Amino acid sequence: MRRFLAPSLLLFAALAAAPLAGAQKGEFVPKPDTYLCPNSAGPGAVDCFLNAVEHLYTMCRQVKSIEIIEFGYEKSEEGVNGAKSEYCVDKHRVSMTRPYQAALREATGSRGAIDHLRALHDQWLQSLQSLKWKPGETDDDYKARIGLPYEAFKERALAVQEALKSSLAVKSAAAATPPARARDTAKAAPKAAPRASASASATSAAN
Repeated sequence: MRRFLAPSLLLFAALAAAPLAGAQKGEFVPKPDTYLCPNSAGPGAVDCFLNAVEHLYTMCRQVKSIEIIEFGYEKSEEGVNGAKSEYCVDKHRVSMTRPYQAALREATGSRGAIDHLRALHDQWLQSLQSLKWKPGETDDDYKARIGLPYEAFKERALAVQEALKSSLAVKSAAAATPPARARDTAKAAPKAAPRASASASATSAAN
């Protein structure tokens, strides 16, 4: 009984600590509707999604690590031993839908940003599925492998941000420049010929 309670308490602590981390730092107090991205760099939907990718991966990684501590590598997938981590993956695969779709909507107009967001989402899903221990892996091998996604997440997030900045710069430049058609029309418009004076016309007629 005592052996069961210790990992269970650790599991509860891991799940509870993540959403409260920002509040403990005094930088951000997560609201019920933003617990998926408690350390978002900004108020935007893209910022929330980028933070949720790392945050939710960490949560499920911690749950999986606790299962491994409790049952050992070789038995961590036997029977229902891996049920908690599987539940974590399934739950957050669904809960990520809202911030992911919101990020895509916010990035509308930047093809590059949308492509990077989709690639990051796919990579996140694959990383969650890869939390399971692979037969033959040593402890060091396993820990090194499940730590790799963080660097990949950061690279993708940077690519998203750069694509959005580039798109914004193009839009700003376009807004500051007069439409080409208006400029060309103004240049091509013929100047009106000056009217001859009435006296000049009369003199010409007399001659």
